[in-house]
Amino acid sequence: MLLEKLMYRSGLRGTHLKLASMGSVGLCVVFWMRAAGYDQDERGNAERRALFVGLWAPMLWLMGQSLGELDQSAARPQPGSTHGP
Repeated sequence: MLLEKLMYRSGLRGTHLKLASMGSVGLCVVFWMRAAGYDQDERGNAERRALFVGLWAPMLWLMGQSLGELDQSAARPQPGSTHGP
């Protein structure tokens, strides 16, 4: 919860992390396609790099969901608070 609040205060929002998650999937695909151009000795390393980047997507997406929930709870009025004259 502390990390979420720190990221939220710094201006990072759930949408930013969800977009980064989709970007990491795209980057994974690019790395995977580039791996086909390498010879057999270097292909294993290039494929491992693509898989490593592909593993960022679920983590970034879940962090984005968590920040989105924090954003929604911050937008709701707190019970017991009155806004009026």
